[in-house]
Amino acid sequence: MSATRSLVVSAPGSPAAALRPARPARPGRLDPLVTVLAPAAWGLTYIVTTELLPPGRPLLAGTLRALPAGLLLAAVTRHRPKGGWWVRAAVLGVLNIGAFFALLFVAAYRLPGGVAATLGSVQPLIAAGLATVALQERFRRTTAVAGVLGVVGVGLLVLRAGAALDGVGVVAGLAGAVSMATGVVLTKRWGRPVPLVAFTSWQLIAGGLLLLPIALAVEGTPPPLDGRNLAGFAWLAIGGTAVPYVLWFRGVARLPVGQVSLLGLASPVVATITGLVVLGQTLTAAQIVGVGLVLTAIWIGQRPERPTATPPEMPAVACRIPSTPPAPTPCPRHRHEGEHHEHRDHRDADRPRGRRRFGHRASPGRNGPAAPTGQDRRRPLPDDLRRRIVRRGRRAVEARRP
Repeated sequence: MSATRSLVVSAPGSPAAALRPARPARPGRLDPLVTVLAPAAWGLTYIVTTELLPPGRPLLAGTLRALPAGLLLAAVTRHRPKGGWWVRAAVLGVLNIGAFFALLFVAAYRLPGGVAATLGSVQPLIAAGLATVALQERFRRTTAVAGVLGVVGVGLLVLRAGAALDGVGVVAGLAGAVSMATGVVLTKRWGRPVPLVAFTSWQLIAGGLLLLPIALAVEGTPPPLDGRNLAGFAWLAIGGTAVPYVLWFRGVARLPVGQVSLLGLASPVVATITGLVVLGQTLTAAQIVGVGLVLTAIWIGQRPERPTATPPEMPAVACRIPSTPPAPTPCPRHRHEGEHHEHRDHRDADRPRGRRRFGHRASPGRNGPAAPTGQDRRRPLPDDLRRRIVRRGRRAVEARRP
């Protein structure tokens, strides 16, 4: 039984069209520049957290960062998941938001901040490897080089001498990178059945709902908030979460996974530059080198891949082999209707047997062309033999004249 494919066409406003995943758009030249605004905004959250939010409440900051932003976007779009997208939205929200924030908190609590950030910088390499398996994307050599440079650059940027390592913290940091990388790959694989803003709201709500009970169990009841804290949480929910995640998921849909993941390395660079400008911090020589390596890694990761050189194709030689022997040529002298016979020189019929024209080739037989003999093959004749043939032919013609 032959396989058949059916095409279902639905109207734009129908339920089937609402659940159909959006077609992936082609990447444009400005897409990396638009997408890098999201990591840049996440880099600003460090200065906002240290200067405007209550200290010692990272899970509360993550919850109030994700849940209000998701509810705000959901109120604007008014799209709800349908069918299997309830489970998919929950999985993506846990991987991209909830589990990532929780594991990041554990790594930051058990490890120095520089070690946690360095562990998180391996996320582009993990995402590129997962995309090779799940999305059949090519693992480019430039992605590997850029990923290694990014890890080294972030390490020089944030690591300090004498940083202690903790097994649980290291596992949590690597698990957070794997969670974010898996969420990016699944987001690209599953697509989105609704507009981008609504799709972002689903994930923020799912991640916020996961963080809420964890924050209450670990950190307890939130402390009283003043105007400064409320302003910090408001900016964190809108400028640090809602808008950046919309831009981030837009880049995930348009760019290759390895390319978009490398843009996340801009976050520690922006955080370092913000501390330099706002807080008056100073940079060491190692940190300057680290900033240069991270920017180089981002630039290498966004370069288009060069087309591989292919060997020139050999010109095709046309060789036509007849499947059936050619039909005998009809005689121009005896054209009988429906009758064909082999064509001969009819002048030889009246000649004596010894005076037939020399060199007359045998005509093909009735059952097909005769097998070529040694003398019948096309070989150049010697000059003396050619002259003898010409003389004999002339004598034969002169002998027939009256």
